[in-house]
Formats: sequence, structure tokens, C-alpha cells
Amino acid sequence: MPLTLADLTTVRARRPEAIAEAAARRVRRPLIGESGRLMIVAADHPARGALGVGDRPLAMANRADLLGRLCAALSRPGVDGVLATADILEDLLLLGALDGKIAVGSMNRGGLAGAAFEMDDRFTGHRAEDLARLRFDAGKLLLRVDLDDPGSLATLESAAHAVDAMAGHRLPLFVEPFLCRRTGGRVRTDLSAEAVVRSIAIASGLGGTSAYTWLKLPVTHDPDDMAEVLETSTLPVVLLGGDVGNDQEAAYARWRKALRLPTVQGLVVGRSLLYPAEGSVERAVDTAVGLLGEGGLR
Repeated sequence: MPLTLADLTTVRARRPEAIAEAAARRVRRPLIGESGRLMIVAADHPARGALGVGDRPLAMANRADLLGRLCAALSRPGVDGVLATADILEDLLLLGALDGKIAVGSMNRGGLAGAAFEMDDRFTGHRAEDLARLRFDAGKLLLRVDLDDPGSLATLESAAHAVDAMAGHRLPLFVEPFLCRRTGGRVRTDLSAEAVVRSIAIASGLGGTSAYTWLKLPVTHDPDDMAEVLETSTLPVVLLGGDVGNDQEAAYARWRKALRLPTVQGLVVGRSLLYPAEGSVERAVDTAVGLLGEGGLR
């Protein structure tokens, strides 16, 4: 990185307009490149207070280390871009790491991890107008629905407004839907085939148009179910990597199989690539990119 963390702070303190200037001169590219596939690295977890990776509860807390890992990932062939909140995307802009890359802004981070209000995923991040103003390329929203929680109706309404706003700017929006419930004070995500099917159906119908809507979906508990699950919608899909724990090979096997399905366009993976259980960031990223090539052989 050409700038240190101290350099970034100095620029932010003395020339905050440098962020808008960097956004204005950033070299942009189409969402889908020559490969026909999409590989996005995700780093929007910290803004929801989710800093842990595996058994390291504060792994993502060191911003200089996180930025170094992101820059390493973005430098690898086949990596198309990054998904993050405003603070991280703006650091990467100042570092010059987003030229020729896809910049995806994270829109709702209000459901803080472990909070009593965790299911209330308020839109506290990028708005559609922010993404358009900064010439970013897409947005992402988290849509967690608890059928036993009346508050989920407000979440659905807010998500629908975001779909409409993004479509108004002709910006793609990655919707990440889950059916959840609170058990023992903790929010649990249901990754059964039936639950993922229902979440897809709900997310696909949000807003006045689905023209710019993509789905960001997990692989179900049984990856053999994914072909039937993805018959629920014609919307383009990227697979959510998630925290794979210590068994990276098993995760790669699940992704490899799902990437062969016709609506799947790529991967959005975060902690498992930026903080791999084994090996370097570069090695983990290159392995994931290789899976996209294999997945192209549908």
C-alpha cells in the first residue's frame, strides 16, 4: 500500500474532499467482466460489530491489517471487486485499490451482532444516492425475516424501498435473504432447503421492479438441494461464502458444486478468504477464483 494508516488519517483530517476526488477519477468497469463470472471479496462485517473469525473474536478489528489483506486480495487475477461499508471503501479509494474493480456498498448494518435489536436491520449505511454520487457500482442489503417477529414487516418495507431507489439509479442490488428466529437469546439462521426457497421467493418479489435485483444466497445444509432451491427464481445469484471454520476444503467442495447451476454467476466471500484457516490470503483467493473457472463448465 502506498499510504500508511497514519497517512489515511492525515488525509481524512486535512483534505476530506480527497475521497470525492478519488471517487471521481476511479477507473470503472462493467459488473460482469470478460470471464462472465463474478468474484467479490466481502468486508462489511465490522460495521455490524461482527469482528470475529473462527476462535479470534477481534480478528477484523485491526484496520491496517484488514486493508492490507483486502489490497492483497484485490491484486489477485480474477478478483472483480469488494463489498464494504463507506469507511472501508473510502480507505481503499484513497489507496488507489479500486481502479478497474467493482465497488459494492453495504446499505444496512443496523442489526448489530448480539444486540437485543439484532433483527432490526436498519439502513444505516450507503443510500442509493450515495452510491450514485460516488460512482460506485452496486449495493447490498441484508434481509433477515423472523416470521414470529412483527418487526420483520418494517424490515421488508425498508428493503422494498431500497430496491426501488437502486433501480431508479439503474444500480444493481444484491439482496441477501434469510429466514431466522431467535432461540435462547441468539439469532439463528435456517439454511434448510425449504427455508432458503421461501427466502428467495420473498426477496425476489420486493419493490416495483426486479430489473436490477440480484440474490446473494448461502449454500443449503445439503448442497444436493441447491439445484431445486434455485429453481425458485430467475434472478441472477451469487453464492455467499460465510465463515467456513477450519474445514476450507469442504466449503470449496460445496461451492464448486453450486457454481455449476445455471443462475449462479459467481461468489461473494469474506472472512474465509481474508483470514484463511491455512495458508495465505493470496492462496485462498486463487483457490476460490479457480473454482469459478471450474464452475463455468456447467
